[in-house]
Amino acid sequence: MKRIRTFQKKKMLVMVLIILGVLVFLTGRLTWIMIFRSDFYGQKAEDLHERERSIKAARGEILDRNGVVLASNQSVCTISVIHAQIEDAETVIRVLSEELDMSEDAVRERVEKVSSIERVRTNVSKETGDAILACDLAGVKVDVDYKRYYPCDELASRVIGFTGSDNQGILGLEVMYDEYLSGTAGKILTLTDASGIEIEAAGERRQEPVSGDNLVTSLDYNIQCYAQQAAETVLEEKEADAVSVILMNPQNGEIFAMVNVPEYNLNDPFTLNTDITEGLTDEEEQDLLNEMWRNPSVSDTYEPGSTFKVITTAAALEESLVSLDETFYCPGYKLVEDRKIRCHKTAGHGSETFTEAIMNSCNPVFIELGLRLGAAVFYDYFEQFGLLEKTGVDLPGEAVTIMHAEDAIGQVELATIAFGQSFQITPLQLITTVSSLINGGARITPHFGVRVEDADGEVVETFSFAEEENLVSGETSETLRYLLEKVVSEGTGKNGAVEGYSVGGKTATSQTLPRSENQYISSFIGFAPADDPQVIGLVVIYHPQGTYYGGTVAAPVMQEIFEDVLPYLGVEHSG
Repeated sequence: MKRIRTFQKKKMLVMVLIILGVLVFLTGRLTWIMIFRSDFYGQKAEDLHERERSIKAARGEILDRNGVVLASNQSVCTISVIHAQIEDAETVIRVLSEELDMSEDAVRERVEKVSSIERVRTNVSKETGDAILACDLAGVKVDVDYKRYYPCDELASRVIGFTGSDNQGILGLEVMYDEYLSGTAGKILTLTDASGIEIEAAGERRQEPVSGDNLVTSLDYNIQCYAQQAAETVLEEKEADAVSVILMNPQNGEIFAMVNVPEYNLNDPFTLNTDITEGLTDEEEQDLLNEMWRNPSVSDTYEPGSTFKVITTAAALEESLVSLDETFYCPGYKLVEDRKIRCHKTAGHGSETFTEAIMNSCNPVFIELGLRLGAAVFYDYFEQFGLLEKTGVDLPGEAVTIMHAEDAIGQVELATIAFGQSFQITPLQLITTVSSLINGGARITPHFGVRVEDADGEVVETFSFAEEENLVSGETSETLRYLLEKVVSEGTGKNGAVEGYSVGGKTATSQTLPRSENQYISSFIGFAPADDPQVIGLVVIYHPQGTYYGGTVAAPVMQEIFEDVLPYLGVEHSG
């Protein structure tokens, strides 16, 4: 019995010690939390009773080279409801339904949803937001934020791109430079009690948003307008499917204008720019939207036709395979293996020098140059000139050249490549390569981004783009400029001439696949002044109706553009 009592005493002592130990631990833990971790757990407790509403940052503006605003912001409102604070649900539903032009069922679904905060509608006009705010409805929040706004509507739409409902860039420059433009969102923090009711005496805490920086581009509003007007005119007159125009500085790759008509309204980017809108399935409508947003100058390839003869000429001159006064004979075709490949002048040009051949755009002569070069050497020049890589333009979705594998280039393929058929490149790749051949031989990177500035105009970052020297010799570049000036002053490019200026250029008329459909692409590439190019332009007209020759249809478009652009840029008249 005595042993049992002794055992029980020991057991009780152990339990007392355990309890004391637990109390000491809890007291120590509580002391540590209250003294050393009070700030941390105080913040945790506050967070449990703090409601957060985001504030959009003002997105940076996109500016042309002269400061003209191409993309800006408008003040709009976000309308939200807080279920726990609503006192008169039916009044809230009625007012929001009327002011926001929403069905009562749609509003009711949001009002009756039990959540900390529920958005009813974003991007509401400031006037509507103020009207709702004036109703002083318990549980309804009206927060001011920003919506992207494009002052020029359709201008350069496929270049600038647009943003989504979250104000993030989706297409074009908006997405490529999003990290500079987007800024940092702010917050509105409101204390609530355990039931979710805001504590009025506590007020609100704000973390102010940080606005994005501004992007200064190489685009020129006036040049873009000149080019778009000319493109729209020929689109209508020739009932063409589309027209693309690019104008850039061939010395450094800065793009002055990039037009792809029909353009679309950046302020309403989900409305199709075509009359065919009824009876479409959702999938068909999305396909048409994707096509509307696509930038064909960058993302689509085509057979360049005779404009590519500039590149064939450069390779042949570099290899010393032709001289300007060398004589050729054109009977209207050239036999290559078992194929009779015709000249555009079926009766033939007869005897002609090489200078005359490029002025006449004679296919048989350029077939001869291609055969002289051979597949291996010609392919090497494709690589040397950068034709098998992307240009590196600061726009999304750039396509690459579609070219035969080197070991698949036979004599017939070589012949057709030499005058710009049986392969495809983008319009931007063509104008970039020709720029590099006429500017003295420096491969430039086409681009829009020039610099980033803060709201005070202070430069945050200046962009630089890669250049590669010595693509061709200075002598070859000079010879090309001479030959292409002859094309415009005396050859097939006469309709691209501009009075008082020396202009170089090359015409092209290429037939699209399948050939049986007899559809054509007319184009002209031109630059001025011919001896020291300061601007180069490319016009591509897709499927013009009626007359379709590049010299007749496309060259006059560039002439019209240059008549405005050359004086505007201060290019001096030729002597």
